[in-house]
Amino acid sequence: MEPGTVEPVVTVFRSRLRDNAETNGYAELATAMEARARQMPGFADFKTFVAADGERVSLVTFDTIAHHQAWRDDPEHRSAQQRGREDFYLEYTISVCSELWSRHFDTTDGRGPEGES
Repeated sequence: MEPGTVEPVVTVFRSRLRDNAETNGYAELATAMEARARQMPGFADFKTFVAADGERVSLVTFDTIAHHQAWRDDPEHRSAQQRGREDFYLEYTISVCSELWSRHFDTTDGRGPEGES
């Protein structure tokens, strides 16, 4: 990142679901919230991974802290958060991080190893 540039903001959401989360509608609400996040200004990326032990990790990236805060404060998202505490999550941890620097390597773009940036 160049000095003076705006750093992307990444939310790391680690969670474990209750045994009855899926039957209580977790998948439907999670899908709706991902779709809503993707419509928000400044949205960059949303990925979810599930570990063998059941822990889930979602990474949600916005281009600026202001856009991240708009997502955090979105009324539908706030409502989903409340429902998550009541019906879905056994536990969760949220970390919000600014990207200090980024490095990307990709040989699929046709530039080969020199394509690293």
